[in-house]
Amino acid sequence: MPIETCIARAAEMGFEGVDVLHRQMESESNTYMQDLKRAALVNGVDLCGLSIHQGFVSPDADKRQRNIDHTVKCIELAYNLGIPCMRLNTGTWGTSKSFDDLMANRGIEKPLAGYSDEDAYPWVIESIEKCLPTAEKCGVTLALENHWGLGRTPEGLLRIANAVDSPWLGILADTGNFLEEPYDKLDMIAPKAVFMQAKTYYGGGLWYTLDLDYPRNGRIMRKHDYRGYVSLEFEGQEDYQTAIPKSLAVLRNAFGGQ
Repeated sequence: MPIETCIARAAEMGFEGVDVLHRQMESESNTYMQDLKRAALVNGVDLCGLSIHQGFVSPDADKRQRNIDHTVKCIELAYNLGIPCMRLNTGTWGTSKSFDDLMANRGIEKPLAGYSDEDAYPWVIESIEKCLPTAEKCGVTLALENHWGLGRTPEGLLRIANAVDSPWLGILADTGNFLEEPYDKLDMIAPKAVFMQAKTYYGGGLWYTLDLDYPRNGRIMRKHDYRGYVSLEFEGQEDYQTAIPKSLAVLRNAFGGQ
């Protein structure tokens, strides 16, 4: 579905913003990006986030640099789109046969032979630090997601965020990526959260289904004074035209109250 259509449908359903997926963009031309900004304006919604795919978990310095260059380019795209926040991943080792295989293993992946996760933390920290000057110049806050790899655990995510220690790096709290004890883990990362993605699974999930207690999620985030965006990430198999309005009602009830 074109992003312009997503913007229009989101407005019709009552959303206040759209989290743009970089891979869904049809072009990176200035004309295309300004058209997206105009579509958001006339529909009365914000372009609030840009979610990209990159990874810094590799012993190959050249590969890490290519991912740094991609991240810097995407920060500049976010700036041109007027988007203030951009999602980052730590990246994964790439030893899984496929994403389906990674999900079958609950997001756990073996390191490359001869390496361990301990080797990867400095790579990720250094790579993010190289992106920060552009983030600061463009006014785009980077949000590191609990999205497999070193970010699969709150301890790993916080280790990176605390080591970088910059106002231009925060955490993206995804409600569906802690597969065990999600509430305690969300509580750990919530103080550093600058963006949130909230999963629902009507019709059964594509890879897994979690029965999430959204009123509890809302209480956790309010406890830590979170005031940012909550972006719906629907991963169920029900028709989106019925599932998304139901999801929006759940999120408004959980995060819109006191």
